[in-house]
Amino acid sequence: MPIDPSIAVGADLGEVSFEWSASDVALYHLAIGAAADPMDAAGLAYVDDVAPKVLPSFATVAASFHATEPPKVSFPGIDIDLAKVVHGSQQVTAHRPLSAGGKATTRTTIVEVQDKGSAAVIIQESVTSDDAGEPLWTARSSIFAKGEGGFGGERGSSSKVHYPDRAPDHRLAVPTLPQQALLYRLCGDRNPLHSDPEFAAGAGFPRPILHGLCTYGTVCRAVTDAVLDGDVTAVRDYSASFAGVVFPGETLNVTVWDQGEQLLVTATVADRDDAPALGNVVLGVAR
Repeated sequence: MPIDPSIAVGADLGEVSFEWSASDVALYHLAIGAAADPMDAAGLAYVDDVAPKVLPSFATVAASFHATEPPKVSFPGIDIDLAKVVHGSQQVTAHRPLSAGGKATTRTTIVEVQDKGSAAVIIQESVTSDDAGEPLWTARSSIFAKGEGGFGGERGSSSKVHYPDRAPDHRLAVPTLPQQALLYRLCGDRNPLHSDPEFAAGAGFPRPILHGLCTYGTVCRAVTDAVLDGDVTAVRDYSASFAGVVFPGETLNVTVWDQGEQLLVTATVADRDDAPALGNVVLGVAR
């Protein structure tokens, strides 16, 4: 079915109510590389049994954490083969620090559909609130669907981060694990692109790739630890575009420019001559 933006844009995708626990938070943090050194007290704070500290990037998995089925790209006015889809960008704004457990409701709408000619970009916004109706976080994400453009929609705009013309303030080498995608899929993303070699080959990849949101969370954790002394509550807003593929086991080169209320970041793959991984990365911080 061709994409019909007249139906898709503004479509209410409904709401989902969910709960999360300290164990969910700990598993998420392990899946993005936290507590790699079991003797490091700062790392162990991410996996505390009762009150682990919570990175705002946990918001990207909280509502679907216990999902066991692959996602479907079937919405009003949109029906796309999952093999054609990759994550395009992600933003999370935390309206207050995330707790180690709780209940919440997320309501999602399609806010924009872009026609890039050879591809389509679908942008969703999700607002998550507690039982009292107070906002917890807002997330905006886009998916990039190869071969689904040409439906006559608007091309849309794109935002680009302008990096300082100076040396970065921090350079970090951030390893990933060979089995990291298999660990991260336990956080609710069962897309076989990240676990099934045959499916990955059908999508044009030599082997399963790391979830974009796993890279997203891994970079957030690494920057928070190195630049913000592990203070997860200092991260108020975090946005990034997915600029390339990361294979599990590769090392990320992360560079950070400290602009005071913003940290501007790039992430590339060291093992492939700094191939792009994340671009347009901005952490809004409060100090």
